[in-house]
Amino acid sequence: MNLAAIVLLLLLAFCGFCIAYWQLLLCRREARILNSHRVSAHSAIQKSRMDLLEVRNRARLLEDSVSGGASAVEKLHKAISNTTFGLIDLFSKDEEFRQTARKARATHDQKSQQIYKTVRTTNKALHILADTLIIGKAEKRLASRKSGKAQGSDDGQ
Repeated sequence: MNLAAIVLLLLLAFCGFCIAYWQLLLCRREARILNSHRVSAHSAIQKSRMDLLEVRNRARLLEDSVSGGASAVEKLHKAISNTTFGLIDLFSKDEEFRQTARKARATHDQKSQQIYKTVRTTNKALHILADTLIIGKAEKRLASRKSGKAQGSDDGQ
């Protein structure tokens, strides 16, 4: 009888260990699933951050391209007008015509500077507007997701 009781106790202990091992395997499986969901959520957040950064960089690149293009065109325009007005001043024999050409040059230079300044100012204003409308909304959406998840995790604890 003593041997039968020992065998029965050993059998019960073995069954307990089997159940504990089975529970361990289930818990490890659930932990892996939970971790994969956490990684996936983190990847989605990182992707949205990278998308926002890409939009910002593209907007900055566009602003710099327009500004740089306007400067290049302005320099080329200035070189052409300087050459033209310089040749008129150099080869003109009529003094009244030279004076008129100099006035026209001054007016031309002033107006062209105003135009290029307006192009740059408009470019900056459009960039600020786009930043406010597009990037600002995306940042708010990201911030609301963060605060919503943070509040949700605080409520669950």
